[in-house]
Amino acid sequence: MNEKVNDQEILLVTEKDNNEVKAVTGINEDGTPKTVKPTKENEPDFLKIDKNADALENFFKNFLNQCKDPTHFNFFKIPSDMIESIAPVLKEMLNNPESPSNKEFIDQYKVLPEAFAPKAYQALDESRINWDQLAQLGISKEKLEKSGSLEPMLNWQKSPVLVTIKTEALGESVYSDARLSFREDAEGNLKLRIHNIRNAPELNYPFMGATFTQQDKENLRQTGNAGRLIEIEPKEGMKMQAFVSVDKLTNELVALRADKIKIPDEYKGVVLSNEQKKDLAEGKDVYLEDMKSKKDTLFSATIQVNADRRSLEILFLNNPKQSQSHKQTEEQNDVPKTFRKKELTEDQRASLTEGKTVYVSDLTDRNGKNYNGYITWKPEDRKTDFMFPTDYKKALEQGTVKPDDRHKTQVAVNSEGKTNEATKKVKEPLEQGQTAPTEKQKEKQENKQEQEETQQPSRGVRR
Repeated sequence: MNEKVNDQEILLVTEKDNNEVKAVTGINEDGTPKTVKPTKENEPDFLKIDKNADALENFFKNFLNQCKDPTHFNFFKIPSDMIESIAPVLKEMLNNPESPSNKEFIDQYKVLPEAFAPKAYQALDESRINWDQLAQLGISKEKLEKSGSLEPMLNWQKSPVLVTIKTEALGESVYSDARLSFREDAEGNLKLRIHNIRNAPELNYPFMGATFTQQDKENLRQTGNAGRLIEIEPKEGMKMQAFVSVDKLTNELVALRADKIKIPDEYKGVVLSNEQKKDLAEGKDVYLEDMKSKKDTLFSATIQVNADRRSLEILFLNNPKQSQSHKQTEEQNDVPKTFRKKELTEDQRASLTEGKTVYVSDLTDRNGKNYNGYITWKPEDRKTDFMFPTDYKKALEQGTVKPDDRHKTQVAVNSEGKTNEATKKVKEPLEQGQTAPTEKQKEKQENKQEQEETQQPSRGVRR
């Protein structure tokens, strides 16, 4: 279906084995379409379709409910100001619809009534879940309930949070985090789908038949949304316009058919203009002022359709009226607040924002053992790279990392083996930003030195 149309569109129809193109004006009592010849004189009678309204949806719902043989008709949606030029061409091409050039022209205006059919399924029956199979992955009903994931998953949605799962590899248990959902296979069997975390969105490869432009990639990295409608082909011959977004928890790309989203007339107390609704329906972002929060305070921000959430979302990025200091704060906020459950200081996050490699101590592995290392923030991939001290030392020698100047002494002692007068007797790793031993470290070192001196054997006098 062609989305590059003006706001006013009309519906054309042909009958099976008859290529006579007519304009739809309504629906008869038996469910068949009321029609007139597609001429300018009959334009006042046409069924007018506003791109942001639900006239088309209502028509097809009535048509599917009342018509005894819906497959007897083929429908096409075209701009109202092009009716007299497109209708005769369409009629001619329908004489040979399988010709590649004809098919391409026909498909861009074709409308499938079944796309407006109500969902055939209800909420998932919990008795269909094989909990024994899920237990092999370390997943229990209690675990899903506690994380608030069970109810959304029973409604065919992804878990709203990451869930830890267990798999076996080479005889050992491997734990990882993922979002989960239920899906039916071709035979109708219920399956658990695991949405694993990716290092970054896969933007350099075709996605459901679509190739992203450089602007698409930039939009997806910055806002998580493509910023336009993209034609995808999830199955051969099934082309459709869709919103495309990044799942911000897993970096998985998600597509949502454009006709599955209805743009509201009002959002958080702000009445949307036709132009704003049109932009949102096309995947663009819209800046709104004086929206009302849950606490009845006013705020301004950008809104956009998010395919993963299947709704509008609020973006606080690149708003035209933000101050430079606010933008800098938001850029720093792109850096995560924690790394492997260890909270990062403002100093550390500031260094990461500047592209520096930061020392992090007291990290804990799955066996409860502590370890230390270095992290670097990769904004282009929106991920944090980790390396152990030995790897950091090599990278430092090769000049592939930018040391954290805020903590020169700490880095020198912990990874480069260097000391100064204040730290030369300290054997423990220094904490973030530490340039001198703490009182506790001093006391510990003095006690150790005193113990060594008392245990040293006295030297006898040689005769």
